This record gives sequence, structure tokens and C-alpha cells, in this order.
Amino acid sequence: MRRPIAVAQRHSRLIASGVILAAQSLLLTLSAVPATASADDTRTPARGTAHMGTGVLAHEGVQGRPVGTRVAQTEGVDVSSHQGNVAWPTLWKSGVKWAYVKATEGTSYRNPYFAQQYGGSYDAGMVRGAYHFATPDTAGGAAQADYFVDHGGAWSKDGKTLPGVLDIEYNPYGATCYGRTHSQMVSWIRAFLDRYKARTGRHAVIYTSTNWWTQCTGNYSGFGASNPLWVARYASTVGALPAGWGFHTMWQYTSSGPTVGDHDKFNGSLDRVKALANG
Repeated sequence: MRRPIAVAQRHSRLIASGVILAAQSLLLTLSAVPATASADDTRTPARGTAHMGTGVLAHEGVQGRPVGTRVAQTEGVDVSSHQGNVAWPTLWKSGVKWAYVKATEGTSYRNPYFAQQYGGSYDAGMVRGAYHFATPDTAGGAAQADYFVDHGGAWSKDGKTLPGVLDIEYNPYGATCYGRTHSQMVSWIRAFLDRYKARTGRHAVIYTSTNWWTQCTGNYSGFGASNPLWVARYASTVGALPAGWGFHTMWQYTSSGPTVGDHDKFNGSLDRVKALANG
């Protein structure tokens, strides 16, 4: 009778050990799984990592894609450090004829891939330009325009250099409107545009989305007569434009296009792209 009892006791101990091991394994597994975002986990990206449309996708989403391409449109792309060394010949062969490259952000960030991207697009035959990601909460508009011009955002009348772009959109690092009132935001934008014009002789292009512009400038209409509009909207049509502009010059229509992600359409033929470059 003792042997069956001993066997039963050993069996019980094995079961108990198995339960303990299973519990320990479960705890280890749970500890290895990332916790869901909490109030303390804002997941704010590092300064300098923003790029065109960085907040448009998050705030406005994707509502569709353009159906077909009108003859009077010219395909373009915009890139930043996220794309690294870009295969420009591949893009050229696919029909991309113009490009914008992120040069700067605020007054402290410079795109480490700028030389390859800016020079590479030119070498491939594209008309190209540079853009500045605005951070109105870190420095004034004039100071950021100076930083931009000094580090890649200048313009030259060579027929292949587009005027610089002010990328003003959702703040990826904090408050949507960078803590600025409507009038403060308009003043900041004007300071940037005025300084850029004084330094280069060109009116900068304004890149934005209609929703952000309405929310953060009060849908201000005072720049439409002088500054070309580059509107961001991931949908089948451009949609409503910000106040002051009767038409758009460029349209960023997707963040998931071939080769580099962000793809754009110039509202005109390649001759019109070159005309913008020539001033």
C-alpha cells in the first residue's frame, strides 16, 4: 500500500511544480510585452524627426487616393532623413520630375542626408527645392528663416531650383498650434516669409493642411496673393483650400507612394514647374 501512496505524493509534487513553473513563465511573458500607452507615456518623437505630413496622417487620416492623373499635373516627391539615400534614378524613370528635400527644422536641426538627396535629385534631372519644418514654439519666424537660408534653403536662378517651402502644420512634439493664438501664429508666419523674401528675393511656398490652417490661424486669408500653396490632403480630391487661395500649386496626396512614401502632384505641366523655379 505504501508504494501507491508514494507515487501519488510524487505525482502531486510534480503537478504543484508544474503550476509554479507555468505561473512564472506567464509572469515573464507579461513583463516582456510592452505596456499600452498610459497618461505618462506620450511617446513624443525626438526633435528633428518631423517631416512633411508628419501630423496630417495622424490627425486627418487617409480618405482615398486620386483616380487617374490629369494631363496638366506633374508628379513629385518630398523626402527627409527618414528616406536616407534615395534612389533618384528609379524615381525619375517612374515619372517623378520634381522634388523637395527637408533641409532644416527650428534653429538647430539639419538633415544629415540633405547633400545626397538635394544633389541626387538634381543629378537625376529633377527640378528641386528645400523645405523647412517650422517649430514656432522654439524660435521666432525670422530666426528660423535665416537658419533655413544659411543651411540649404537659398534660391538661385538656374532653372532647376524651386523657392523654399515653409512647412507649417500639426505640432508633433506638443500642442497642435504650438501654444500660439491665431494672431500670434499669423505674425510668426509673416516674420518667416518676410525674412525669406528679403534674403532670397523669392516668396516662399506655404505647405499646410486646410484643417490645421483653419484651427491655428483662424483661416487667415492674407498670404494667398503672394505665396504659392502646397496643400496636404490624403484623399481622392484636393478638397476645400485655406482662405485666400483660389487654387493650389502643389498637392501632397499620399504618404505611402512608391520608393519614398510622400508623393505630390504639381498643378500644371512640367513647364509650369520650371516657371516657378525661374521666378
